[in-house]
Amino acid sequence: MQLEFEKVGPALWEIPRTGDMQVPARIYATAEMMKSIRSDPAAQQAANVACMQGIVGASLAMPDIHWGYGFPIGGVAAFDAKDGVISPGGVGYDINCGVRLMASKLTRAEVLPRLRELVNQLFRDIPTGVGAEGSVSVSVEELKRVVVEGAAWAVRNGLGSESDLEFIEERGCIRGADPAHVSARAWERGREQLGTLGSGNHFLEVGYVEEIYDPEQAAVLGLFKDQVTIIIHCGSRGFGYQICDDYLAVMDRASRKYGMKLPDRQLACAPIQSPEGQAYLGAMQCAINYAFANRETIAHNARLAFAKALRAKPEEVGLRTVYEIAHNIAKFEMHVVNGKERRLCVHRKGATRAFAAGHPEIPAQYRAIGQPVLIPGDMGRYSFVLTGTAKAMEETFGSTCHGAGRMLSRNQAKHAAKGRDVIRELESQGVIVRGQSRRSVDEEIPEAYKDVTDVVEACELAGISHKVAKLKPMCCIKG
Repeated sequence: MQLEFEKVGPALWEIPRTGDMQVPARIYATAEMMKSIRSDPAAQQAANVACMQGIVGASLAMPDIHWGYGFPIGGVAAFDAKDGVISPGGVGYDINCGVRLMASKLTRAEVLPRLRELVNQLFRDIPTGVGAEGSVSVSVEELKRVVVEGAAWAVRNGLGSESDLEFIEERGCIRGADPAHVSARAWERGREQLGTLGSGNHFLEVGYVEEIYDPEQAAVLGLFKDQVTIIIHCGSRGFGYQICDDYLAVMDRASRKYGMKLPDRQLACAPIQSPEGQAYLGAMQCAINYAFANRETIAHNARLAFAKALRAKPEEVGLRTVYEIAHNIAKFEMHVVNGKERRLCVHRKGATRAFAAGHPEIPAQYRAIGQPVLIPGDMGRYSFVLTGTAKAMEETFGSTCHGAGRMLSRNQAKHAAKGRDVIRELESQGVIVRGQSRRSVDEEIPEAYKDVTDVVEACELAGISHKVAKLKPMCCIKG
């Protein structure tokens, strides 16, 4: 189907309702970005999502949109909590993939002399790679406690800090997790992987605050120029992957059982209130809490690694959690639609929650400025700290972008990196990278991604998030 695009805002385009679309599809992007998005199959995916039962408002896509399983990555879709559907394709395989930002008391100048020691220590202490196993091994019975308690489990077991919890989405634990709906294979995969980054685009990056755009908001977040920071980007590892895989098969059968009219089989779904929908919710929420516990454990080990490498006490380094937020998740939230408040199941797949100032789910310390939004870039460029806006609440169910957005497939990236020494190139730019293999680094070359600056600027132009600070990488570990 040939898609029509109408410009309806400074950085907003609409695909009008046609055929089986229940609502329009809207894409946040600049005119320059739209040159490639128009022919991207992800735009068709956004239109396909608009055909789903119970969808509310519009099928939305952020500037970092690219092709995904069923739903586009960079997609947001909200469904009525009673009459709508829930779909694993709208969350993704890596359930609760998300980002934690930590800030230290140290400046770039204080860390630079020991930077290589630091990256090596982090690489030793935080397992990376496809099948990486962590120092934390738990029984299935204990893992059932992990997935109900989330980050608090790590804190209770000496693998985290109580002070972190206030600054994690949902305080690091979502209600409703039901271990009864998780398969034996998922339990087995999850037992050995707590405290591990995994592979692909997951990483731990040490950087510094290069530029501050909003000094008042930066001060509220405790950010200052040249301050050393950590970004942790990972999710629920093999545990979440297995849950997604298990429920794609369940939802495929459910779609036929409930007579779902879908333009793409990958949009397999079930009514939220159906037995299949409730089972997926219970299992997905287990994976959400697993990811919270995983990032808390990694943060704990990063604090210890910093102290070892810098030969300092942890309190002298002063690493604290600024915020942690998911970008692959489905959650029940209250939103105003056509002047009426409604309970919705908001799917964000490669999109970040961006609640405006005053929202009760924002930590009290930040409530006056809006929810922090953490946008990682690629290894060679920047990451950003943003805040949510009132316009995001009005237009996007309180959502914005999640990162740079992939432009090249992993195979294309490997081909582009052929004959190059990517690690040396990055080091010449001031970024030391440690990875499990040259291939894993080649797959994540900077040019495999859109420029995250362009993505963030498009969201700022659209008014759905507000720039606070820009972070520049110093070193990075990855799978």
